[in-house]
Amino acid sequence: MKVVSVTGTSDPTDLLRQIGPAASARQSHAQAGEDGCGDFDIRIGRDGTWFYHGSPIGRKPLVRLFASVLRREADGEYYLVTPVERGRIVVEDAPFTAVELTVRGAGRDAELVFRTNLDDEVVADADHPIRVAQDPGTGEPRPYILVRDGLEARILRPVYYELVALGETQAISGEDHFGVWSKGRFFPLGRLEES
Repeated sequence: MKVVSVTGTSDPTDLLRQIGPAASARQSHAQAGEDGCGDFDIRIGRDGTWFYHGSPIGRKPLVRLFASVLRREADGEYYLVTPVERGRIVVEDAPFTAVELTVRGAGRDAELVFRTNLDDEVVADADHPIRVAQDPGTGEPRPYILVRDGLEARILRPVYYELVALGETQAISGEDHFGVWSKGRFFPLGRLEES
């Protein structure tokens, strides 16, 4: 498999012009309108790997640069957006993965600090909540943390197991929930059922 290397600039607009959609779609998104922007052939896999034309982008600084202009629109679609370029990309699950957990403090005063696959740190709090969805196929938990502006990191299984090891029971609306505390906020990981 070929590893992609895009050349020579640290400006996201220049990079998007190198890889972007057809020239007719390369107008300002203000001029092009919501639907006239085109698609970039970029995909983020379930494991957080970024692909261009089906090949992994092997340079983390380049991926970080693209991630800095990543946006999620109200329709749930993902776009790379600069002042003059805007193109849709495919995200298979979440654009980031949470690969490491650091715990500062204990109990209700604990801070759960997640490191993403792009080395960003996010503390679980009111602005960066943890949520757990269920995989529709298997019923298994799929945990996420909000990184920024509607962009989430899927919490990888080993990190989720660390969370579960920290968990405790809390009554919410008359039901017992299992979860974790961070920055004085309780984040449910699941509802406890009576056996």
